[in-house]
Amino acid sequence: MGPSHAQDHIIAERHRREKLSQGFIQLSAVIPGLKKMDKASVLGNAVKYVKELQERVKALEYQTAKRTIESVALVKKSKLSVDDGGSSSNKNNSDGAENSFPEIEARLSDKTILVRIHCENHKGVMVKVLSEIEKLHVTVTDASIMSFAGSTINITVMAQASSYFYTGQL
Repeated sequence: MGPSHAQDHIIAERHRREKLSQGFIQLSAVIPGLKKMDKASVLGNAVKYVKELQERVKALEYQTAKRTIESVALVKKSKLSVDDGGSSSNKNNSDGAENSFPEIEARLSDKTILVRIHCENHKGVMVKVLSEIEKLHVTVTDASIMSFAGSTINITVMAQASSYFYTGQL
């Protein structure tokens, strides 16, 4: 090994140690409650902190999944009809047919509400749906309607809940 090669090795090793020292300084800056600054303490506390964060992530993911599952509501037992005059009425299916319209599914995630409705296509049904949803003290942010099998439609509505939605108070 020649003198210039040995000098290059010494310089490279010095740079490597400087990068390691800078890494420990950066790591120690993001670990809360760090008492000792030696490298072994920084690494040990960093491992403990990362494990705590992983547990928090798991708990939050579980809470979010549980809240989403609990918020699903499916309604299939009534028939909503909207006549050309715009008035609406709920009718039970007394004809014995298993035509259970509308089918309504609602999901709540934080303050975002997703409502999907599969129903018969009548004049004014979209206006009536939006009107009823807004009576719940939510703000409709997006709505779409898609024809399905000719005489039925799928309505999708996204909304944001207000504090009244959760508490019943404005």
